[in-house]
Parts: sequence; structure tokens; C-alpha cells
Amino acid sequence: MLIAHVRFPVAPEHRHIATEALVASVETVRAMPGCIAFHPVHDPIDAGILGVVHEWQTEADFAAYTASDAFRTFGEKIRPLMTGTPVSRRFRSDLIEVVN
Repeated sequence: MLIAHVRFPVAPEHRHIATEALVASVETVRAMPGCIAFHPVHDPIDAGILGVVHEWQTEADFAAYTASDAFRTFGEKIRPLMTGTPVSRRFRSDLIEVVN
């Protein structure tokens, strides 16, 4: 499994526009092969930070996502709103258990 935590800075006054762009991509990304989870997040302390927590079955699935039209389209919407460089931390992981 691949887990990616992505954080990107946006001007606080553009946070709602960036959030709308994230939300608009949720259904498409979650329907992609290998997508386990795609969760947009707000930093509750810093109004200038948004992010996404990804879970993908394989690294190839994640690579297909980053090569997709959905990823390109999201980037075209969000990059002009960014006030700095996004940071993506990617992890290989084994699922131990799911607790409900």
C-alpha cells in the first residue's frame, strides 16, 4: 500500500476556492483503480494550509493517478492559488488491521 500526505499553502482568502477544487475531484479520484482513500483536509491551526491524505493499493496505482487528467486538471486549478511549494510525503505501508 502507498500512503501519501500532501500539504500545500494557499492564501487564506483563497482557501474556499482551493477547497472547492479538492472536493470537485473527490468522486473521480475515489473511483480510480486502486484508490482506497482520498481525504481532503484543512489545517485547523493554519488557514493557509490545505492537504490530502491518499491511500492506494499499489505505487503503480498512485503513479497512474499522478499521470491522470484528474490530477492535471486539479493542478491547473490549484497551482495559481498556492503561495509556496506543495510537499508530498509518500510511505510504503502494510495494513495491520481495520478497527470499526
